[in-house]
Amino acid sequence: MKEFVDVFKKSFDFSGRSRRKEFWLFVLFTTLISIPLSFIDAIAGLELAEDFGVLGGLFSLLIIIPSISVTVRRLHDIGRSGWWLLLTFVPIIGWITLFIFNLLDSQSGTNAYGPSPKESYSDFAITK
Repeated sequence: MKEFVDVFKKSFDFSGRSRRKEFWLFVLFTTLISIPLSFIDAIAGLELAEDFGVLGGLFSLLIIIPSISVTVRRLHDIGRSGWWLLLTFVPIIGWITLFIFNLLDSQSGTNAYGPSPKESYSDFAITK
């Protein structure tokens, strides 16, 4: 849950890096919120069009900027520019490519976008 809130705190921060964990937990929580909102839209008759309701639409507007920023930071984490996000406009091939990019492990050490959040996090871990 902390990662989900952190993404909203860094909504307008398109610099730096985000770990896989932060990205995928954000995806998980947004999905888990979207599904009940869709049911509520359908039950309450709040659908504006087929499969698009008022609550779901408002939630989508709420998460669009944080989604873009966490994806850009995730691309930075693997050493790629945020401009790779434009692949979303290439049907199927672009989507698959971005999906694979988001599965890749962090680039170790410092890259052009800053220090690895994975390594800086482990620096504070208690060792025996």
